[in-house]
Amino acid sequence: MTQLIQELDRLNMKVMQMVVQTEQALSKTLNAFARMDADLAQEVVDNDKNINELEVIINQHCLRLLALDQPVAGDLRFILGALRLSRDLERIGDESANICDSVIYLSLQPPFEFYETIKIMGRKTYDMLQEAIIAFSSPDTERAVEVCRMDFEVDDLNYKVLKMIISFMNQDNSLIEPCVQCINIARRFERIADMATNIAETTMFIVQGTNIKHSCQFDDRV
Repeated sequence: MTQLIQELDRLNMKVMQMVVQTEQALSKTLNAFARMDADLAQEVVDNDKNINELEVIINQHCLRLLALDQPVAGDLRFILGALRLSRDLERIGDESANICDSVIYLSLQPPFEFYETIKIMGRKTYDMLQEAIIAFSSPDTERAVEVCRMDFEVDDLNYKVLKMIISFMNQDNSLIEPCVQCINIARRFERIADMATNIAETTMFIVQGTNIKHSCQFDDRV
């Protein structure tokens, strides 16, 4: 086994370690919101630094490989893909922590009727991340395309939640602050869905060498 292959294996292990920690962070975030569990939410916030540290390690590893080994073709695409993936995973970790900050605040407030729709949105976002991870690790380009399709569902739910919350605020403006926190949660779930789409696009880039960034459109509406 050549030195480059060994280094690529080590890089892949670090990437998958970051994948696991990010997936766990989002899973705990969903549970924290569903139960309004401030302690679980705080755990996600506290553990975000571990995801950040892994991004730094992966970036350093990738840059070292690019500088010293001069990889080409599929090896080069994997290294560039790992850089892109680590960035999106780190942002998912940040958004999960931000959602949990809002959960800690909302845990002291009465529940709202639109929580259930936000939960559905969160679960679909989590499903997107799982599918994107499977597509990346397989690799499976058909699964990556399906992630892109799923993003439209989350966008539609985000719009639905926003309308519900604005309508609620118009009826009772004394609850504007907790409603704004709920809008932020929905917006952050939508951003996570976008980042899962980015991971799917990265998979397409690694496997096929095609850059479909910002053009992952496979819906009949396009």
